[in-house]
Amino acid sequence: MKAAPEAQRRLLDLQAVDTALAQLAHRRKSLPELAEIEAASREISALEDERVRAQVTVDDLDRDISRFEKDIEQVRLRKDKDQKRLDSGAAMREIDGLQHELATLKRRQSELEDAELELMEQREAGVAGLADVQARIAAAVQRRNDAEKRRDSTLDEITKEQEFKSGARGPLAGDLPADLVTLYDKIRADSGMGAALVYAGRCGACRIELYGADLNRVKTAPADEVVRCEECRRIMVRTSESGL
Repeated sequence: MKAAPEAQRRLLDLQAVDTALAQLAHRRKSLPELAEIEAASREISALEDERVRAQVTVDDLDRDISRFEKDIEQVRLRKDKDQKRLDSGAAMREIDGLQHELATLKRRQSELEDAELELMEQREAGVAGLADVQARIAAAVQRRNDAEKRRDSTLDEITKEQEFKSGARGPLAGDLPADLVTLYDKIRADSGMGAALVYAGRCGACRIELYGADLNRVKTAPADEVVRCEECRRIMVRTSESGL
């Protein structure tokens, strides 16, 4: 393929734009905030499971405490009723039975109150654990929100830069020979780079030094000949810096 030396040199400008666009695309996909957001989301999900378990524990304790309170109230009412009968002058045959039942009810009330107190202590620990999980969820959500804001801000900047670079690429490619751009784009699609400067006797793409017959081929090729590297197959652009 033939192309004017100046057109070949301008391929380097086109490659610089395409390299910048590729770097921006890579940056878009590899923002550190993306990993932060994913990690925070996983943490929130795990903490939500923990929160549900903690809430169930507190709810179960609340039901148990409520049941104990009802039992204690029933015992208290029964005890008060027996005490009133005893105080009102119960028959002699009933006194022993009432006194025995009162003693039993007092023990039962004490046992229930002790059990309720233990449950209340467990509930206090459960509520504290629930509050701790909720605080950790709030902190993780805040970290995720902050990371999302930073991500969005950076993505806006990247988008603007991509639009600027893409806007510059069109006119640049449009001023070059169509067949040269087609070849360049095909090579770039296959390898990520379509053209590179030959610098100090080396291919600027694969960095391999030219020597022997290959060096002679590049040196003796006409200035308007589009030369490609034997190793990486990219277009080699020759300038006064090429050292040929």
